[in-house]
Amino acid sequence: ITTFAKLKKEQQELLNKAEAVMKNAYNPVSHYFVGAAILTKKNNTYVGTFAENSSYGATICAERAAVLTANSCGERVFKAIAVIGAHEEFISKEPVTPCGMCRQVISDFAQIGGKDIEIICANTKKDKIHLTSIKELLPLAFGPKDLNMDVSKYRK
Repeated sequence: ITTFAKLKKEQQELLNKAEAVMKNAYNPVSHYFVGAAILTKKNNTYVGTFAENSSYGATICAERAAVLTANSCGERVFKAIAVIGAHEEFISKEPVTPCGMCRQVISDFAQIGGKDIEIICANTKKDKIHLTSIKELLPLAFGPKDLNMDVSKYRK
C-alpha cells in the first residue's frame, strides 16, 4: 500500500485520468462511480467508466470499457491500468480492484501483449493505493495460451 504522492509521475497521471472520467459513470442501480485509464505500449491513454444496464448482466465495468476503447483504436499491448471508485453517498476507504471478469479480460490482453500489466488500485482519497499486476491478481489464469492460439498477429 502506498499513497498518491509516492507514485511515479506516469502512475499519477494515469490515476488522475481515471478519476476524471469516473464522474461519467452511468449507475442508476448501484450509484457507484468507477473510472479506469489504461496506458498502452505506444504511451497513449484510453479511459473508460462504469455503465450499468437494466438487465444487470450487460453492465460494463470501467476497466473493460478502457480496454475495449484501446482495442477499438487498434492498440492491444498495455503497460498499466489505473482504477478508482466512490459511491455517491460515501467514499471508498479501501483500494478499488478489478472484478473477476475484468481480471480475465486484462489477463487475456497481457497474454496477447506478452507481458504482465501493472494495475494501480486506489481508494477515493488516493491515500491508499495498491500497486499490483494482473499475474498477482489472477494467478494461473486461463487464456489464449491454453487454447494454443497464436496471439502474435493481434499485437499492435
